[in-house]
Amino acid sequence: MDMKSAASDDRFAIAPGAWRSQQPDLGKQLLQGAVDLHCHSGPSVMPRYFDHYEAMQEASEAGVRALLIKDHYYSATPVTAMLNKHFRHLKVTLLSGVPLNNQSGGLNLYAVEHGIALGAKLVWMPTFASRNHIAHHKADANFSFPKSKKPMLSPTPLTVVDDQGRLLPEVLPILDMVAEHDVVLSSGHLHISEIWPLFDEAKRRGVKRLLCNHPSYVIDATLDDMARLAGMGVYLEHSMCMFAEDSKFRFYEPAKLQAMIEAAGVDRTILGSDLGQVGNPRLVDGFLSVIEICLDLGYSAEQVRKMVSTNAADLVGLDAVEAA
Repeated sequence: MDMKSAASDDRFAIAPGAWRSQQPDLGKQLLQGAVDLHCHSGPSVMPRYFDHYEAMQEASEAGVRALLIKDHYYSATPVTAMLNKHFRHLKVTLLSGVPLNNQSGGLNLYAVEHGIALGAKLVWMPTFASRNHIAHHKADANFSFPKSKKPMLSPTPLTVVDDQGRLLPEVLPILDMVAEHDVVLSSGHLHISEIWPLFDEAKRRGVKRLLCNHPSYVIDATLDDMARLAGMGVYLEHSMCMFAEDSKFRFYEPAKLQAMIEAAGVDRTILGSDLGQVGNPRLVDGFLSVIEICLDLGYSAEQVRKMVSTNAADLVGLDAVEAA
């Protein structure tokens, strides 16, 4: 059942905000079993406050079930496999994927094949190297994505479409490989105009797991776009760092989050931390902050659990991963 609106559903007996006096530990309870598909731990060329093992420890102490490690420049899959093997007692499953930026050869089928062979569960289309991301940097002096600790080579802009908006031929075998191995296809930092042909063709080729990261930021998706994406079966992930208290990337008020949840529906919404940067809240604190924001907005415990745990677990097939 798709429950788009918490506020309009009179079955929820607890009024927005009343949980604080009636169930003050509800936020921490919902943190138990959470799944984060957007963890920025290190080592990284970006300033990070924790490494992959420390992220695993932090998650374990809070009862978080799984973290998907995202680095824009390399696949952490070999590291996550090793940590899962040697620190199974922490009861946290680490996952990772393949970022298709310049450092991995761009739209590189070999990188995708190798990453999936090592256990990657997700393929990101270009992020920092995407033509759209670079254009945002040039157009907006206040564009505030994190920067590397030391200057890096300027990226070569990457796109998935030609001048007529048609998918580039090198994208097609990548989609076929994603479909064959049933992993997640993320649209990365592509513009919404690039995402439509990408996801349309991906679905035609049998890709079943689709993700759009922070659609309101860099992607330039409207609420109508978000509703349309959800209608295609896409999960929309909103970055907690853009809503959490004390985040230096807190760009939006809670009403913005509610509008985006309503656009796609609870059943197609994922809340990922997008945290790990030096100077930002700890990952678990960001999770708790946004969980409490959702409860204050009137979403039920069941709905919040879907957005911070169940939906993400279903998208990456976590039950199957843990059973393997």
